[in-house]
Amino acid sequence: MSQPNATGQGNAAWTSLPGMMLDLARRHPRKPMLRYWREGAWQSMSWGEFALAVAAVAAFLRTQGIMPGDRVLLVSENRPEFLVADTAIMAIGAVSVPTYTTNTVPDHAHILRDSGARVAIVAHDALASAVAVAAQQVAGLDLLVQMDPTPANPAAPRLPGVSAEERARAMNALAGRFATWADAMATRADLPMLVAEVEAIPAGRLACLIYTSGTGGLPRGVMLPHRAMLANRDGVAEVLKPLKLQGECYLSFLPMSHAYEHTVGFLFPSEGIEVVYSRGADRVAQEFQDIRPAIITAVPRLFELLRARMLTQRGQSSAFKQRLFDQALALGLKRLRGERLGLLERLQDAVLERLVRGKVRARFGGRLVAMVSGGARLDPDLGGFFLALGVPVLQGYGQTEAGPVISVNLPWDNRHETVGPPLQGVEARFAADGELLVRGELVMDGYWNSPDATAQALKPAADTPDDPQPWLHTGDVGMFEAGYIRITDRKRDFIKTLGGDMVSPAKLEMLLMAEPEIAQAVVAGEGQPGIVALVVAAEGLTEAAGAAVDRVNRKLGGAERIRRWRLSEPFTVEDGLLTPTMKIKRREVLRRFEGEISALHR
Repeated sequence: MSQPNATGQGNAAWTSLPGMMLDLARRHPRKPMLRYWREGAWQSMSWGEFALAVAAVAAFLRTQGIMPGDRVLLVSENRPEFLVADTAIMAIGAVSVPTYTTNTVPDHAHILRDSGARVAIVAHDALASAVAVAAQQVAGLDLLVQMDPTPANPAAPRLPGVSAEERARAMNALAGRFATWADAMATRADLPMLVAEVEAIPAGRLACLIYTSGTGGLPRGVMLPHRAMLANRDGVAEVLKPLKLQGECYLSFLPMSHAYEHTVGFLFPSEGIEVVYSRGADRVAQEFQDIRPAIITAVPRLFELLRARMLTQRGQSSAFKQRLFDQALALGLKRLRGERLGLLERLQDAVLERLVRGKVRARFGGRLVAMVSGGARLDPDLGGFFLALGVPVLQGYGQTEAGPVISVNLPWDNRHETVGPPLQGVEARFAADGELLVRGELVMDGYWNSPDATAQALKPAADTPDDPQPWLHTGDVGMFEAGYIRITDRKRDFIKTLGGDMVSPAKLEMLLMAEPEIAQAVVAGEGQPGIVALVVAAEGLTEAAGAAVDRVNRKLGGAERIRRWRLSEPFTVEDGLLTPTMKIKRREVLRRFEGEISALHR
């Protein structure tokens, strides 16, 4: 077995994620690892219980004929069984294919067809039916395993566009090929033998296929070997060391099928941090109070929702409390800009630290060390809002193709207008056209079944065509600022107007969504005389959206100004206009609303 390093948690000798997890379980069998809500109360799983469950599921999958290299679909919300199944799949050399619970039947069908997965592990009835119907559209399934004990009921779930008869046929087709989580857990297993096996897994072996949610086109399977996620783990561990978070807890909120949360799900337990699985977005505010997490990862959309809620609560307060809130925000922003506070302001700031910022931090549990934003660019003004009120928001940056974390801000040196310095072991540079290029152990092997797309993403830099080691071309444009990465736009998303002006849609959309009256926005104008916008008003603020657009226009130059706009219904995951991590699918919105956008240009 590998020996602990100086932190007592890990060692560079780990060559695989299962090897790391089972090694830690051997050394800390009684230590709490996971917490989750079930049967009306919080339950706990220790490291030792986790290892025994992994061994049982691994043995079960082998009895079902799962071989090294086979792909296994995993569809579940955040829960212990997800991490157990994920680890067990990789422990026997198979390839985990985690996918979103919000996927439609066509989404599941595409991933089944593309990955070639013949086995699926799902959480409950509704997901079992969705995957079964999808399997009927491709080559079928050899095995469907359901975590929850309720037998699959073809009449129970309501699937959009799928009749009850289709569901019944799909479930009947699985007769004799259906198993439960209890079946898996009852399988006799040899944990010491599995531990010995996982120590021999090479770091370069394919661990999982993560299908990018994407903001346009069909999802592609990113091939991540063990080395990529272990490189991420080592890089982030260096950032975590000074924080001394062992014994603290992490609130797991983002879907574990997303590359960001998938890697973090292995990262934080390996650093001695207990993972607590959230019960969902509608419970997060209460869970901050109940769990009092030290760390949470989130996407910008959550920050937008939290800010809107805080501003609503401000508006419902007395005039005196509103003035205190506004003053705390103003002085906090002044300090963020590096401006010197006068003597009176310093005294006021000290009082407001207790009266306002202390209460804001208490809403987040009072123990928060870092609330890390990733998955999309965080508007500096949005991040600044929380920092000015004492909430430790850190912006990071990454891509599924890079394990996925590339950089993150440092709690002791947080430059919130950047995405932080590259992690240890990450080589980064900017090409002549401003595109960020990355290479290192964290980079993917390529896209599954997509050699052309792989060749476009992994290639030499234009100015060093003979370099034998390719770079990951991120498609993001930016620059270095004192060693920190600043991302300004997506390379392919620039709008070129009829007058030849290059306009950043990301900039305009962030400015619009920074206004409290606007929940979502998409701008357009490629090859047109000017910029137009589709705007989704915040709840109850439809009449005020026009004033918000006017405020944004006053901040913009001529070519960037929004000439015309119209209100739109909200973009949602269900209608295919949002990714599961709440990013707007710009190209799909532009395609679906082509007629409305054309009318705005006339």
